[in-house]
Amino acid sequence: MSSLLKVDNEIKTKVDAFRERITSEAEHLVANFFPKKLLELDQFLKEPILNVKELKEIHSDINLSVPDPILLSDLHDGLDTQNAKKRKLDECAGEDKVSGTKVFVMPGGMMKSNGKLLDLIERVKPEIRTLIEKCNTVKMWVQLLIPRIEDGNNFGVSIQEETVAELRAVEGEAASYLDQISRYYITRAKLVSKISKYPHVEDYRRTVTEIDEKEYISLKIIVSELRNQYVTLHDMILKNIEKIKRPRSSNSDALY
Repeated sequence: MSSLLKVDNEIKTKVDAFRERITSEAEHLVANFFPKKLLELDQFLKEPILNVKELKEIHSDINLSVPDPILLSDLHDGLDTQNAKKRKLDECAGEDKVSGTKVFVMPGGMMKSNGKLLDLIERVKPEIRTLIEKCNTVKMWVQLLIPRIEDGNNFGVSIQEETVAELRAVEGEAASYLDQISRYYITRAKLVSKISKYPHVEDYRRTVTEIDEKEYISLKIIVSELRNQYVTLHDMILKNIEKIKRPRSSNSDALY
């Protein structure tokens, strides 16, 4: 049957070359890159940076000193409230005698992030990005292998669709790890701002420590999940590679 859609030969050639490139790259990823990467991440999980015995080792000092209490001299016992308010208004008309909360400058000009967690995050983020990019390539490869829609003999096609769904789920989960890291920075920044505004409140300082510990544990879990996702994808695709590459058997095969 002649084609119902006329396609420029030059464009068709370029598209075919793209399909071949995607196929070659994706097969290399599944056969070589995925197993290599899972071994690298497994080794990463054994490094000292991810095996801290005491979480206090990843704590970061908050160099915000507690200021001296502000002494208010013109205080009233509350018995003469009306006169106190009137006197306060009269004093405000001239020079203020009661100073408000002081604004403090951060030591060194900027409050630093947790250096140990920052180094760990800078190692984990490229791994997350790599997984997203490689999953996208393999997903495109499987989608290009899906044959045209026909009645019956679609078991292999269903396996291809399951594989695409799994790759898409891994992509989404990996992207959520990046969101988690961003939320950590935002949450910590808000807490440090609270400490600078309310330096006498110890709970804010303790909360920053808790946030750092939680992020450290989360980063270790992320690395573990990245490794597990490489293992799962590699295993799933290898077990179903025949149906993924040839989703439909020929008529001659069906006779035997």
